[in-house]
Amino acid sequence: MSAISVRSGTATTETGPGGAPAPAKRKKARTRLPFRVRLRRDWPLLLMAVPAVLLVIAFNYLPMFGTVTAFEYYDYILGFWQSTWVGLQNFSDLFADPNFWHAFENTIVLSVIQLVLFFPVPIALALLLNSVLSSKIRSFVQAIVYLPHFFSWVLVIVLFQQMLGGAGLLNHLLLTHGMNAWNIMTDPGAFKYLVTAQSVWKEAGWGIIVFLAAIAAIDPALYEAAAADGANRWRRTWHITLPGMRGVIVLLLVLRLGNALNVGFEQFLIQRNAVGSGASEVLDTYSYYYGVAANNFGLGAAAGLFKGVVSLLLLYGANKVAHFFGEDGLYRGTR
Repeated sequence: MSAISVRSGTATTETGPGGAPAPAKRKKARTRLPFRVRLRRDWPLLLMAVPAVLLVIAFNYLPMFGTVTAFEYYDYILGFWQSTWVGLQNFSDLFADPNFWHAFENTIVLSVIQLVLFFPVPIALALLLNSVLSSKIRSFVQAIVYLPHFFSWVLVIVLFQQMLGGAGLLNHLLLTHGMNAWNIMTDPGAFKYLVTAQSVWKEAGWGIIVFLAAIAAIDPALYEAAAADGANRWRRTWHITLPGMRGVIVLLLVLRLGNALNVGFEQFLIQRNAVGSGASEVLDTYSYYYGVAANNFGLGAAAGLFKGVVSLLLLYGANKVAHFFGEDGLYRGTR
């Protein structure tokens, strides 16, 4: 006989044949495979990850031991163990230097400008490419916008010099039409927008890869249902595409804020002489010129350690804001 339900008040119990209680339904427990089984199953993937792990250890974790120089008067001949320990003297000298605070101010301003003007561009490009119906045209445009990512900063700046420099194409057109020339490449006031434009041209195409992957993960049935209900392309984008990308957008925004103080070293170093240190000095160039080049390695290490601590605080704060708005962010936490 099949089990019958006996209701008493608000409680419901299942009974089997003869009125005996039916056995309770148990959830199927997920069994965790032994480590040896998982290792035997996943060893090709683990082997593929070994080079990347070694690179991260060599270039990200091992150099962290060098932060001890921020508390020493470091002498590269004596090494870490025999250099003079000065405690917080390097930080005291750092915070008393007005050039450091000027570099820190420039870094913050450039970070905000790049966050406002650069971060939305890959999102907009991904949405535009996703709207192109022809796969051949979409692939061709993707290849074109990806290409600058593989250019060195030297080549990028040379191309901008040919376009916007004193003898560039822009000034040639201005002089041809009787207008005054404007050498943007040597204008300190326009430098912050110039480097942002260079970053957008070089990296925006590469940045759309993740956003296109997020769009591809959205269920096409949602678009079909919205179109059947009369939603046009704009409403489908606003109510389906952007919400589907929200998790990825928040994650990359958190990572961007955590990396906000790394506005670029090579890009600013190459253009420093053209616009002067007042416009191009950032924390990375300050660490180089006032630390490494001046043979004051402890001061440079102190500036780098300060930048790392501030970046960590920005990353933690951005992740907390992501949790507050209901997103996972970089890692899950208590909401």
